Parts: sequence; structure tokens; C-alpha cells
Amino acid sequence: MARKALILIEGTTTLNGLLYVQAAQRLGLHTITLATDPTRYDYVAAEGIEAVRVDTGNLDALIRECSRLRATYDIAGITSASELVYATVAKLCRNFEMPGPNPASIERCCDKFIQRQLLAEAGVPIPAYRVAANATEVESAAADIGLPVVVKPAVGSGSMGVRLCRNVDEVAEHTTYLFGGKHTWQSAPRILVEEFAQGPQYNAEVMGNEFIGIATADYGPPHFVCREHICPAPLPDDDYKRIADVSLRCLRALGLGWGPSEIELRWTKRGPVVIEVNPRLTGGGIPQLVQLAYGVDLVTEHIKLVIGDERNLRTRHSQTAAVRFLIPDSDGILDWIGGDDRAAAVPGVAEVKLYVEPKMPIVRKLDYRDRMGYVIAVSSSLTETEAILQRAVDLIGWSMRPFPSIGE
Repeated sequence: MARKALILIEGTTTLNGLLYVQAAQRLGLHTITLATDPTRYDYVAAEGIEAVRVDTGNLDALIRECSRLRATYDIAGITSASELVYATVAKLCRNFEMPGPNPASIERCCDKFIQRQLLAEAGVPIPAYRVAANATEVESAAADIGLPVVVKPAVGSGSMGVRLCRNVDEVAEHTTYLFGGKHTWQSAPRILVEEFAQGPQYNAEVMGNEFIGIATADYGPPHFVCREHICPAPLPDDDYKRIADVSLRCLRALGLGWGPSEIELRWTKRGPVVIEVNPRLTGGGIPQLVQLAYGVDLVTEHIKLVIGDERNLRTRHSQTAAVRFLIPDSDGILDWIGGDDRAAAVPGVAEVKLYVEPKMPIVRKLDYRDRMGYVIAVSSSLTETEAILQRAVDLIGWSMRPFPSIGE
């Protein structure tokens, strides 16, 4: 009998890729990663995962490789932890008549300008926005909307290239950065200029059409690098219901409703305003928080959906979980970092992870890639969880020295 396998297209340099591999293995599936460069993902070698080098930007090449693998394995499903290839994954699933999302819906959703148009047509509350193809159009859009504005690529993820601009000089500076060759574009260069929706941010998690829960998101403008998530978000019941209702309206407007989705919102003077909808499983430690807080394993339940097994999204318990990211405040050479073992030993700490090692160069990208590690804590109350988290984070320290000057 052929071995049952799950094909993962690309992976992630953060934790979700490994979570998919581990969940698949617990379900008795052999995992095969198809990637343009499998060595990008440390866990592939560390876990001894079968990997195939293939151009994942070439749908025909992926179809040929998956067809070849079907001669050896019983392919149970195809998916990915990466948003960058999720539309391609959807097309692969359609080609092999396997469960998967609607490719057209994923592609529309990944273009933030098209997403904005569809949400606006459906009457979903969103910030004022304009799309711009050059610096003059960006300047005009910012003037029309009114400062401050958020300036970001129309296609992208992980807060890459996203900045809050408070004045015309910052708008011009960031526009020059985006159009000037320093930013890596995932599509034709277009900039989205948006009203800055002021208020606390929340991430709503949905699987299919079932609302799972809400986490807080502490982003620090101007570059929106996430510092912390708390799950569940401490919200009154009425506010929780309003966010849930708006989130499900987003899915209907965008033609989603299969598999995981994340809706990012801010609570403003006019209530919940949708910042964007991500048509894939969230990152940033939220899957771990959801499992600790509710007992729902989003990664495993997504894989079950992919392979056609019955899901179980029933909440098993109620706790408060939080993650704090370790973010450097300068560039330089990391002389030392430590205390993670002591932090992990604090009662209530569920996980501590460091991505960096001494002597590594640290060059901030001003997005999710700046995370040097994280701490996750859980308890029966928000106050206790925050205290545990702070106690653990205070035990971790690091030191950096400036890069040497030229000639030193």
C-alpha cells in the first residue's frame, strides 16, 4: 500500500511551517515539501523532511512534480503555510480534484486594492483608500485622504513595506523607498494609501465559516512591527459580537469560507473597521495562543480539512494566553543573548524560542522579520498571564555593538 502523504508548497522561516509538519506527522502523514530553495527552512533538515527543489512560481512545474509523486505516494492533500503561494496551492488542488480554497477568491483577496473594492461594495467598514502607480499619485492620494496616512504595497504580507506617514516629508520618503528599488515587489508596483484607523487592533480567527476567537495585536507605528498578542481579547460581549459579525461579512464579500482566514480590525470611534483580510492561517504565534486559550488546534484542523477528515472546532477549555516578541531597538552585531532557559522555567510559561545566536549581524527590516524570538505564557486570568509574561521576558537579555566603521 502506498504511503499516505501531505504535500506542503514552500514553508515559513517562522514557526508555522514546522507546526504544519508536526501536525501532519501526528495525523500519520508523511510530509513532502516542494520549494524553490528548501534550505531556507531550517526545520526541513532538522526534522529530516523529504524535500524537492522545484520552481514554485511555475504552476506547470508543480503539476508535473505532484504527478510524479503520485506514482509513489497516496497524496492525501496539498496545502501551504505561506500566503505567497496560497493561490497556486488552490489551483493545484483544483487540478488534482482535491479539497482546497477557491483560487479566484484567494487571488482577489491577496490584492489589497481589489480586496478594498469588494469590501466597500459590500458595505463593510474600511478606511478611506486610494491606489497609486507613481509618486505624484501617492502625494495626491495623501492630500485627498488627509494626514496621517498608511502607505503600503498593494500586494504583500508581514507588514513589509508598510509605514504610517504623519507628514508630507514622510510620505515622500517612504514613496521613494518603495519605488526606488529597495523594496522587493511581489507584483507590478502599486501603492495603497489609506486613512490611519486609530484605535486598538484585533485579529479575528475563522475556520471555514466558523468563528473561532479574537486576539489583541499590539503594533508599534510607524512601521507596524507586532510586539504582543493576547488571546482571547478582553472585550465586552457586544463588541465581540460586532467584530464576529463584521468578520463573517468580509468572508461573504470576498468569496471566502473554505479553510482558515484572519481578519485584522481596529476599534475606532465608529466601531470595528477592517484593515485587511488574510485568506490563510495566521502567524505571529496566534495558532499556539488559540490552542492554549481554547483547546482548538487550528493547524491540525486545517490539515484535516485538506485531507477530507472530519474537523472538531469545539472549545475544550478557557484560559488566557499571550505572546511577547523580542524586538531589537538598533542594528549591530549581537554580542550575546541569554536567559531563555530561566524564562522557560517560570511557572506558566508555555514556550520560549530564540531565532538568533551570538555574533550574528542584526539588520532591522522594520517588519515581522525583526523578531529575535518570543515568549508565550498562559494562565486562568489576563492579569496573571501578563505578570508571568513580564517576569519571563525580564529574565532574557542581550547586548549589541555597532557595526565597525569602514576601515576599522
